[in-house]
Amino acid sequence: MIMLEAVYHRMGQNWSYAYNDSTLHIRIRTKRNNVPRIDLHCGDKYNSEKYKETISMERLASDGLFDYWQAAVQPRYRRLVYYFALHSDNGEILYFLEKGFFDQPPKVMYEGLFDFPYLNPQDVHMPPAWVKDAVFYQIFPERFANGDPSNDPEGVQEWGGTPSAGNFFGGDLQGAIDHLDHLSELGINALYFNPLFAATTNHKYDTADYMRIDPHFGTNEKLKELVDACHARGIRVLLDAVFNHCGHTFPPFVDVLNNGPDSRYADWFHIREWPLRVVDGIPTYETFAFEPIMPKLNTANEEVKAYLLNVGRFWLEEMGLDGWRLDVANEVDHQFWREFRSEIKRINPSAYILGEIMHDSMPWLQGDQFDAVMNYPFTNILLNFFARRLTNAAEFAQAIGTQLAGYPQQVTEVSFNLLGSHDTTRLLTLCGGNVERMKLATLFQLTYQGAPCIYYGDEIGMDGEHDPLNRKCMEWDKSKQNTELLSFFRSMISLRKAHPALCGSGLRFLPVPEHPQLLVYERWDGNERFLFVLNNEDAPVVAAIPAVQSGASWRTVNDEPYAVVEESAIQVTLPPYGYTILHAPAGTAG
Repeated sequence: MIMLEAVYHRMGQNWSYAYNDSTLHIRIRTKRNNVPRIDLHCGDKYNSEKYKETISMERLASDGLFDYWQAAVQPRYRRLVYYFALHSDNGEILYFLEKGFFDQPPKVMYEGLFDFPYLNPQDVHMPPAWVKDAVFYQIFPERFANGDPSNDPEGVQEWGGTPSAGNFFGGDLQGAIDHLDHLSELGINALYFNPLFAATTNHKYDTADYMRIDPHFGTNEKLKELVDACHARGIRVLLDAVFNHCGHTFPPFVDVLNNGPDSRYADWFHIREWPLRVVDGIPTYETFAFEPIMPKLNTANEEVKAYLLNVGRFWLEEMGLDGWRLDVANEVDHQFWREFRSEIKRINPSAYILGEIMHDSMPWLQGDQFDAVMNYPFTNILLNFFARRLTNAAEFAQAIGTQLAGYPQQVTEVSFNLLGSHDTTRLLTLCGGNVERMKLATLFQLTYQGAPCIYYGDEIGMDGEHDPLNRKCMEWDKSKQNTELLSFFRSMISLRKAHPALCGSGLRFLPVPEHPQLLVYERWDGNERFLFVLNNEDAPVVAAIPAVQSGASWRTVNDEPYAVVEESAIQVTLPPYGYTILHAPAGTAG
C-alpha cells in the first residue's frame, strides 16, 4: 500500500527546476522502500500530440524516512505539464497530480497537472563552472606567514607562540606570496582569505575601512600583486566581505558615537535607545552577537547600500578578484543580496558568490542571491561519523541523501565543502589526534561533488581546540610537519583533479550490515567508475562487497593490497581506519 502522507512534490525550489537552459529536473518524495517504481508522464499543455513522453524516474537518494526520485526532462517547446504514476508492489498504480491523488490517469494533458510554465534561460541558476573543479584553501592572514616584518603591528610576538584573542604574530600578504609554491604543489587552485581590510583585531571582522588593506597585511598594491601571482598559477582568489556589520572604529559609527541622534549617519545603524551604551552585556544598538565593537549596518538605508555595493564592485574591478565570501549572510536582508548579485555578476559573470550560512539555505539559492553556501551541514555529517564517531555508515549515507535531495543539482556541484575553519575546532583535534581517522574524512571530502576547502595547516597535521587555539601560526619548519600526511593530501587532490567522475553526481552507497562502521560507496561518470571502502573502526575488517560486479577491469588505486577481486565479490581486508580505492572503466563494473 502506498503511504500517501509521505508523498510530496511542489513546483519550484529543489523539486522542479531548470538545471540548464534545456533540461528540467523533476523530483518527488515517497516513504522509504514503499514505492518500487515511478513514471513521470509529461507533455506540452497546448498540444500534447506535438510533445508527450513517459520517463522512468530514478531513485536519487534515500534517508531514514524517505526515498527521493528524479527525472531529467528536455521539453521540446520549453513548456511542461506533468504528473506521476506511482506503482506499488501489488500492481496498484496511483496517479499524483497537482490537484491530488487519483486511481485513473487524467484524460487531458493540462487540467490539474503540475505546470512548469516556461524554461526561460534568464531564470536558470547557473553558478560559475570553474567552481566544480576547484580545490580551495583557507588562509587566516595573520597566522599564515610573516613575509614582511617591516609592517608588523606593535607588540608582535614570536612566530609559533600560543595564540590568544588579542595577540599578533605578523602574518601578511607577502607571506602568502612567498608560499605559493606550497599551495601549487599541494594542488590548490582557489584561495579563500579571511578579511584583509583595515581593522583593530587579529581576525579583522571589525572593519574600519572597507577601501584599504590593513597596513599590517600590506597595501592595496600588494593585494594586486598577490592576485596577479595567483592567477599566473591558475589559482582563483576569494575575499571575505563583512557587510552585516562594521567595526567600532568605522568613521560613520564614530560619528554616531560622537553626535548621537544628530549624526547624519544615525540611520546607517539600528539604534534601539540613545545614548549608545552597553546595559547588562547588551548594547542599546544592534550588533553581531551582542559584540559592542561590531555594530550592525542598516542595509535598507540607501546610502549604506550604495556604499557597500561600491565596495563589492571596487575590489573586483581594481584587483580582478574571483568572488566574495559573505560573512553572517543570513542576517542581511534578501533584497540587498539580490542587488549585490546583480552588481557583481554584471562586472564578472563567473564570480563566485558564497554565503556563510550554517543551516538549510534554499531561500538564498534560487539564482537571485548566492551561488552556494559554506556547507556546514555536510561538515557535521562527516564529523559525526569520522571524528566524533556518533553515527554508523548507514546513518551517514542517509544524512548525505537528505543533503542531496535538499538542493538543486547545480547548487550541490558548487557547494563549499569544509571540514574545519577559523570558527571550528581543528579536524585532527576532533579526531583525537588520530591521523588515520582524519585521512578518512578528508578522503570522502575530496571524492564528493562540490568544492572541497582545506583549512590552512590541516595538510601538515596542525591541531587546535576552538578559537583562538584553532588559529595557530602555520608551521613552516619541515621537520615539524607531518610529511606523510602532506603526501596523502597531495595524492588525493591529484586523484580528484585527474578524474572528473569524482566531481560529478554519480554516487551510490553500498550497505554492508555486518560491518556498521564500514563505509562503501561508488562514484562514476560516463567514462569510469570508482569504488571506495573505508573502515571507520578501531579494529581490522575482513568483508566481501557482493553488490559490485567483479571482473579483471577493477584495479586498486592506492598501493596497499587491501582488495582482491574474485569471481563473485570484491574481498577487502582493512586495518583499523584503513581504506582502499578501486577503479574501472565505465561499463565494465558496477
